[in-house]
Amino acid sequence: MTAAPTTATAPTRGLNASRTTATAARVLRQLRHDPRTIAMMILIPCVMLLLLRYVFDGSPRTFDSIGASLLGIFPLITMFLVTSIATLRERTSGTLERLLAMPLGKGDLIAGYALAFGALAIVQSALATGLAVRLLGLDVTGSAWLLLLVALLDALLGTALGLFVSAFAASEFQAVQFMPAVIFPQLLLCGLFTPRDNMHPVLETISDVLPMSYAVDGMNEVLHHTDMTATFVRDTLIVAGCALLVLGLGAATLRRRTP
Repeated sequence: MTAAPTTATAPTRGLNASRTTATAARVLRQLRHDPRTIAMMILIPCVMLLLLRYVFDGSPRTFDSIGASLLGIFPLITMFLVTSIATLRERTSGTLERLLAMPLGKGDLIAGYALAFGALAIVQSALATGLAVRLLGLDVTGSAWLLLLVALLDALLGTALGLFVSAFAASEFQAVQFMPAVIFPQLLLCGLFTPRDNMHPVLETISDVLPMSYAVDGMNEVLHHTDMTATFVRDTLIVAGCALLVLGLGAATLRRRTP
């Protein structure tokens, strides 16, 4: 009689810099042979911003008011989708199981993936920010470098969320299905469509614990203030802290399937 599939937990090992960088290098080598995934991660936020600019061609102030927020939201969504699907593909192909049978801890694996996708997030955020500010005429009162910082943190948050939810999906289709549950509520409650203090008190309270709310608030701080404000620092620290927390949860819930 054939034994039923079991779920095994990888042994816990301390985080090792050489193992982490080796994992990141392997992921980047694999992505190099998948140009469609690279194009999706790097170009889609730029294309969406370009479309948005000309959708509001007759109302440039509208583009200025929401363009900065979407500059952070688009990379977050893109990195969430790509990371969750790519990580799940590693598990279903058996690659994850083989890796965790080696001297590689769960923390090394998650940190390596975060490092690899984070490198792509830097490129993605730099291109999207440069396009919005330099070519599409996004009117930003503060420094474009601060805008880039928030966009990068948002992309890293999307990477962390994607790594986390991939542990709970059994197929790529299920990974995509997590998007309505994880991303859409944050999109509706982040203050993009209406100020959060105008929402029902219950929804406002919920929005106060969602990381995308602080991503949008951070973008708006750059949009309306010439200098770095205390609110901006708070927002960026919260987004960065949420990304680190979710990465930790991703390492804690990482599992491999064995026959």
